[in-house]
Amino acid sequence: MVLQFIDISNLVSTLKEYLIMKILNEELKEILDLWNIKPEIKKKISRMLDENPPEKPVHLFRYYCPEEKNDKVSRLEKVFARKFGSKYALAVNSGTSALITSLVACGVGPGDEVIVPAYTFFASASAVVVAKAIPVIAEIDETLTIDPSDIEKKITPRTRAIIPVHMRGLPCNMDSIMKIAKKHRLSVIEDTAQAAGGTFRGKKLGTFGDTGCFSFDAYKIIASGEGGMVTTDSEKIYVRAQSWHDTAACWRPNRYERERMQGELFCGENYRLSQVQGAIALAQMKKLDGYLSRLRKNKKMLSEYLEGRIGNFSLSPVHDAKGDCSTGLILLAPEGREAKDKIARMKKKGIPAGGIYDQTVRDWHIYKFWEHILQKKTPTEEGCPFTCPYYRGKLPVYSQDMCPETLGILDRVINIAINEDWTKSEIKTLAKKITETASD
Repeated sequence: MVLQFIDISNLVSTLKEYLIMKILNEELKEILDLWNIKPEIKKKISRMLDENPPEKPVHLFRYYCPEEKNDKVSRLEKVFARKFGSKYALAVNSGTSALITSLVACGVGPGDEVIVPAYTFFASASAVVVAKAIPVIAEIDETLTIDPSDIEKKITPRTRAIIPVHMRGLPCNMDSIMKIAKKHRLSVIEDTAQAAGGTFRGKKLGTFGDTGCFSFDAYKIIASGEGGMVTTDSEKIYVRAQSWHDTAACWRPNRYERERMQGELFCGENYRLSQVQGAIALAQMKKLDGYLSRLRKNKKMLSEYLEGRIGNFSLSPVHDAKGDCSTGLILLAPEGREAKDKIARMKKKGIPAGGIYDQTVRDWHIYKFWEHILQKKTPTEEGCPFTCPYYRGKLPVYSQDMCPETLGILDRVINIAINEDWTKSEIKTLAKKITETASD
């Protein structure tokens, strides 16, 4: 009889590795719950996962992915840059992070002013304060985007940048804005959070300025739950953006080496995107063109049915109808009271209508409710950046009525949400209901 000796340590190691691999599937099972899969289907998938554990450890960190094919974030950046025609694309963990990263990368800081529209989510203005600069609030026009003529009025010797916001997927007048920026040597940081895939005169929104800022929040056109992207054609801005978004400098070829270019290394934040979010955003990118195409087709059809048939209401002007993301159709009433009345009637008829400015609702998309800014609120008593010694001008006078044109326009808005799945018949029926209500 021959005795065979078993290498116990090797057996334990092999068993441990198998159990670890099997346990790693538990994370994937939890993710399945988010997709609301039928219980019987989920049970089948779970059984398959139990029988087929991962062959290698799962890598969810933004950097140092052992296999290039599994590096979803890097792939997302490449796909995004190619899709949007930008030289560089940097994935971050939110649209707000994209704005702050861009401001810092463009050199905005203490003593500077940045012009933002009065109608945008609060993050556009908040990012300016986080970057230690002063937000200056400008009017919008009937396109619901920043009014170039008011930008000119708000420029001072301390103005460093403009943040045009393509609200509701509607393109800003980028020709005028870029002309103003060039004249006054200002940086342009495009807030494209709600307009991924939109264009202005054939050029992708987010590629006109020094940087473009995108959001992958759950309610955006590209949605990965959370996440964002910074686009730029400037190597210097890109490198500085990398520094700010990852203060641990994992992105560097040799993370511990000395500064390669002036302004490359400084203390920053951690705004990295995870591989899970990157993977979901990649899937969303594949759907982008089809989704926008269906929205645009349906909005165009609805607009054509309504043209000349809505009484004293009007369709809101658009700087470039072809480039509009078409997530909504905007009607403008002669006055706010009439808009509110029609919205109520439309809702009773099942029309997906809503307003924008309701004085009873504290909507942080409207400057009037930004008391954080209006009252110069800060996390510490020192009051920076509003008390910054580097700021040598007269602070903007903030008040709830400082942008009357914006409030007047928003008060008159009726927004019809566009559905990508509408049929031609459904659009005809909807148009008839809208024209009947508008003519009452």
